[in-house]
Amino acid sequence: MSNPILLYDGVCGLCNRLVQFMLRRDRHEIFRFAALQSAFAARILTRHGASPTDLDTVYVVVNFGEPAEKLMSRSEAMGYVFEQLGGVWRVAALVLSGLPPALCDWGYNLVARNRYRIFGQYDSCPLPSAETRSRFLDL
Repeated sequence: MSNPILLYDGVCGLCNRLVQFMLRRDRHEIFRFAALQSAFAARILTRHGASPTDLDTVYVVVNFGEPAEKLMSRSEAMGYVFEQLGGVWRVAALVLSGLPPALCDWGYNLVARNRYRIFGQYDSCPLPSAETRSRFLDL
């Protein structure tokens, strides 16, 4: 099985904090990352019928390039991230899985609509450090 890939808004302050959060906690280095603004992400999203211009969500791609490839978004994607990080983060995944998906996505969308105002926005996608660069697929 290939590594799961997180597709995130590369200029969003919150999304970049999420990536940094994951890099610190992903001890087995299972996740790979790509900005939604990249051609790499656009190809994946188009293949799954999602709009490459919609930057209001985070996606996780599992089984990349395989017949069973799956694209998860919003709270489903975050639940998967928490589950894979393990430890105490599995509790967050359990909480998310116990709530109605419509409620979780409503909360997710509320944050997504206000993320630039609250967490800021970069002029361009920040470059990863030399130590983590190999985990980014769109460079």
